[in-house]
Amino acid sequence: MNILLWHVHGSWTTSFVQGKHRYLIPVNDARDEWGRGRARTFDWPDSVEELPLDQIRDADVAIVQRPEEIDLVPPSLPVIYVEHNTPKGDVPDTRHPLADRDDVVIAHVTHFNELFWDCGSTRTTVIEHGIVEPKARWTGELERLAIVTNEPIRRGRVTGTDLFGRFSPVAPLDVFGMGVAGLRSERITPYDDPPQAAMHEQLAQRRAYLHLCRWTSLGLSLIEAMQMGMPVIGLATTEAIAAVPPDAGVLSTRVDTLVEAAQWLIDEPEEARRMGERARRTALARYGLDRFLADWDHLLEEHACGSR
Repeated sequence: MNILLWHVHGSWTTSFVQGKHRYLIPVNDARDEWGRGRARTFDWPDSVEELPLDQIRDADVAIVQRPEEIDLVPPSLPVIYVEHNTPKGDVPDTRHPLADRDDVVIAHVTHFNELFWDCGSTRTTVIEHGIVEPKARWTGELERLAIVTNEPIRRGRVTGTDLFGRFSPVAPLDVFGMGVAGLRSERITPYDDPPQAAMHEQLAQRRAYLHLCRWTSLGLSLIEAMQMGMPVIGLATTEAIAAVPPDAGVLSTRVDTLVEAAQWLIDEPEEARRMGERARRTALARYGLDRFLADWDHLLEEHACGSR
């Protein structure tokens, strides 16, 4: 099957393009958000081809991830919309921009997202994340806490940036992601937009993974950390409570409880190891690549073939 999709979310796309299909990625001279082409910091197979949008003529289905892409899809091409995000606005009454349409399917990445978006009569389904298993394995020898987030200064309370100072007295924080450079302080070290493999190696040396997002979809970096064997300390919000079982980490809406858990794992590396092993088993079972690709193959075959 020939699949048209824009390069929007590099981590998610890396998993998606591991399938058996041919993936057609729009590219333009600027390599901007509408034509990034092939990834440069992720490992994509040769089945991913970058072409100018006007030269993509033999697609069987389009995967869109932003409402603006709908108008760029060639007429009559079946469309599946991947909803990566939690709703914004008047939650839980936020209407999805593609609500009440009979010409698309909305594929949510978490059950929480499907529950909270009002999609009206538009058909919805859930295909949970699956990831390429990281090569790095947790060692946890550094008594430091790791955070992966993008644009934490701009996004502020959404990413829990205001909570960082509650944890830094327990252990230094290492923050990885895009737009983190401005966080530098005596107890916070930013690692701005590192290559994925290098970031995984760095994460695996930290004692525990901090997930402090108040309102976000389930981050792939959390799943990656779990598959590497990292114990999780996080807010019991959105899909995190379904992804992290009690013996794989500590989740709470009481920040003091999480600060105490961070201190406990810093002081007790064997407990961190035990929780990390459980996190790894859980994430491999629930968020494995084979299940993810099989779920997508089923939806693609049903929607693309059924729409002809």
